[in-house]
Amino acid sequence: MLRKFQIVGIAGALIFSAVILTDTIPSNPPPLPEPIVQNISTDSVEVVATNFEKPWSITFADERIFVSEKSGKIKIITSSGLLETPLITLRTPEIFGGGLLGITTHPDFSNNHFLYAYYTYEENEKLWNKIIRITEEENKASEIITILDKIPGSAFSNGGVIKFGPDGKLYVGTGSVSDFSDESQNLDSLTGKILRLNDDGTIPADNPFEESYVFTLGHRNPTGFAWNNDGQMHATESGPTKNDEINLINAGSNYGWPEVQCYSNNDNFVNPLECFDPELEPGGIIFYSGDKLDIDNKMILASQKAANLFKVEINDDDVNLERILSGVGRIRDVAQGPDGYVYIITTNTDGKAFPAPDDDKLLRILK
Repeated sequence: MLRKFQIVGIAGALIFSAVILTDTIPSNPPPLPEPIVQNISTDSVEVVATNFEKPWSITFADERIFVSEKSGKIKIITSSGLLETPLITLRTPEIFGGGLLGITTHPDFSNNHFLYAYYTYEENEKLWNKIIRITEEENKASEIITILDKIPGSAFSNGGVIKFGPDGKLYVGTGSVSDFSDESQNLDSLTGKILRLNDDGTIPADNPFEESYVFTLGHRNPTGFAWNNDGQMHATESGPTKNDEINLINAGSNYGWPEVQCYSNNDNFVNPLECFDPELEPGGIIFYSGDKLDIDNKMILASQKAANLFKVEINDDDVNLERILSGVGRIRDVAQGPDGYVYIITTNTDGKAFPAPDDDKLLRILK
């Protein structure tokens, strides 16, 4: 039986709202981009860059912001603004649920300049996903190495989230390819899994299944990863038409898809922390650790269909979603910048919304 969840609104659905906590300006903030003056800006929200095409993921490194677009481009924003030439342009198929999806920078990016990307490609009329490692040099890709290939793809459910964990390992969420496929339960398949890799693409010796990339199984379509202050991994997952989930991720666990959705009494499967009906279409998540918002170590969740940014508090009996921001349309990803502020990317150009002339936007939440 689904637990009920509560959404607490701070402002109306068609206006900006933000948690108002402090007007403190960082004493020595990194020189991140100056905001573009737009009507959308308020004293709580600034527009950093505009006119992205189907953006999916945000990551930071060396005073720059990198944004992936499903069409295959990785855009770069510096203190001077959005660069005209992308870091790289990959050839991706024109499908709704695939393309260039997650990107992340190596924890030691300042020294090795490694950026990782997960993207869909077509070969012999079949869809696949691969993970590549890009070496950046002066805002250009100087070397590209494939570290994992032949992850089965589809037109709709490819997963795509990719993040480094606090253990220095690379975590990757893959999609189930088809709602009628049981490959999410097959340990020999890379579909419907959370994978765990070394940064060179090899299999970590301490993975839960011997000589396997698989960290957990039984997933439909992972959309976001985050770790709290205790090092506990959480993941958001998109359901078929409802039953989106927030899961606490433990090595070797089975999260049930497609045998079960949401909750069951089967001890072979792990129940989610929360299951949502109606759907939120969750995007990225973070656990906020900055000092600009009063959300210390609370989860922040981006929502596409619900078109809100939420603070999430999970208790024993229910979950509360408090609206932090609304009125910008679909929100695909959220990230904490090195300056301590929260950044989001909208996704109103993905075919499910009515984009404004300057969509999509990268926004910074100030308070």
